[in-house]
Amino acid sequence: MEDDDESRVLIEEDYYTFFNIPRNATNEEINNAYRRNSRLYHPDKHVEPIRKKEAEILFNKTKKAYEVLSDPHQRAIYDSLGTRGLETEGWEVVQRTKTPQEIREEYERLARERNERKLQQRTNPKGSVTVSVNATDLFSRYKDDFEYDESEHLHFPTIEVSGMSITQSIEAPLTLRDTMTMSGQLSTQNGTGSGSVDVSVRRLLSEKGWLELDIGAGNGPTFSVKGFRTLSKRTFSNMATTFQITPHGIRPGLITTLATQLDKHTVGYLTWRAGHQSSMSTTIVRDTMTSHAAFSIQFGIPHSFFSLSYTHKFEEMELKLRGSVKAGTFGAIMEYGAEKKVSQHSWLAASVAVGVPSGVTLKIKLSRANQTYMFPIHLSDELIPSPVFYATVTPVVIWAVVKKLIVDPIVLEQKQRDKEKQRELNKTRMAEKKKEASAAVELMRATFARVRSNEEAKRGLVIIKALYGRHMDVADLGRRGSGEEEGREAGTTADLEHLDEVIDVTIPLQCLVKDSKLTLHDASKSQLPGFYDPCMGEEKSLLVHYLFHSHVHETVIEDNEVLRIPKQSHRVNAT
Repeated sequence: MEDDDESRVLIEEDYYTFFNIPRNATNEEINNAYRRNSRLYHPDKHVEPIRKKEAEILFNKTKKAYEVLSDPHQRAIYDSLGTRGLETEGWEVVQRTKTPQEIREEYERLARERNERKLQQRTNPKGSVTVSVNATDLFSRYKDDFEYDESEHLHFPTIEVSGMSITQSIEAPLTLRDTMTMSGQLSTQNGTGSGSVDVSVRRLLSEKGWLELDIGAGNGPTFSVKGFRTLSKRTFSNMATTFQITPHGIRPGLITTLATQLDKHTVGYLTWRAGHQSSMSTTIVRDTMTSHAAFSIQFGIPHSFFSLSYTHKFEEMELKLRGSVKAGTFGAIMEYGAEKKVSQHSWLAASVAVGVPSGVTLKIKLSRANQTYMFPIHLSDELIPSPVFYATVTPVVIWAVVKKLIVDPIVLEQKQRDKEKQRELNKTRMAEKKKEASAAVELMRATFARVRSNEEAKRGLVIIKALYGRHMDVADLGRRGSGEEEGREAGTTADLEHLDEVIDVTIPLQCLVKDSKLTLHDASKSQLPGFYDPCMGEEKSLLVHYLFHSHVHETVIEDNEVLRIPKQSHRVNAT
């Protein structure tokens, strides 16, 4: 996992941005970009030995980018896997006569072989811990129990752990088709305990189905056979047959489910259970990017019921709000709550269940990777307002305090560590990119003077000032740098002397102007010729002051935002 994490933060070459072309660029666009960069960086166009050597480095990079993007096979690999894909172990078997699709399939085959080797070392542990708490004494004290107790006023509410359950499982992949799972469960409730151990082996029969055999021991030996089968493009079915050996004989059971996709976001399920408890149920589930809804109705022994649940997802806030209602022969229960992502691998959820005859229960759940910790706290056997109020308000207040004092500092510290790790891993690479950008700017000066002179002569697109770097600093420099053209350029140099996280990219941008137009595509601008990343890990922006038809224009865009100038909306009104 450490290697995978490092590979995500290492900088890779973006040949498309280096050529300033979109990722779906045509062969003509690639050829034009290659000719433009060749004119800038060809060693024969520079006389000074230092400039000639710098030009040779950039010209070789230009040739490498063209070699990859102009070859359909290499471009297919690069688009799918980046520059690392071009150097992946095993690619020597890929013949140049293969199509891009065949190249991708070959990579997938090699990846499967690597995954098969990794499977031997992976156990994928999963588990959950449930601690049931009885806190009814907080709200439902019976005074009759203390009428003869002289120290009644000294009584403290009793809060006790009424039950605990622990489950754990590990996977032992045998091959890509066979997986063995071992699991165990221990539970205790009001002083009575039980436990079980299960071993299962699943065999992937084909892309359409699998078969699983289970053997368990606990409340008597248990044997079960489970299967899954895709029946059509929109329909699948699964079935489980169980035989439990008890002192009273063999107890069989059967569960079968038929599911069909009703539309793009909706699936319907029909389930039949037979055995000690028999029932027939149907469920409709609708899942979209912003919501999840489910309706279920069941008829059976010992209970029949209907249930309805809805979850609204706030993707930007990494928050989910849930509500559900369930009613039947057992009574009725309503539940509402929220789930919040607190870190990259952790979710925290709190919900309140109000029901008859179950009373009021506050449920706290923490999910961390593959481990789940649940704390159902029973507050009252009756429906009374005070436990409902405190169960609703208390988690919100506690979360606000914990978030402010604990979670936010931890998250901020983690982000800072990630930034430092990213910078450390790319320290040498960043030094190279900075040196390369400086060399590119020097090599562009002659082209810059020619392009700018031509644009000024026809009152076209003239870049007055362009700054790239940390978002807030770019905006601040933009405000301080407003004024006449001469004042802008002079002020920029003075400001940049004291600001290492913003760089001047006026020359590189002017060189990209063609026919009084400039377009930058939706990729990090740090890969453009003459650019580099001055503040790795931070949000970056690009500020551009420019003249068009002798009128001043100004715009600020985010790092990965598309830029197209000139635009009438960028014009600065004279005061």
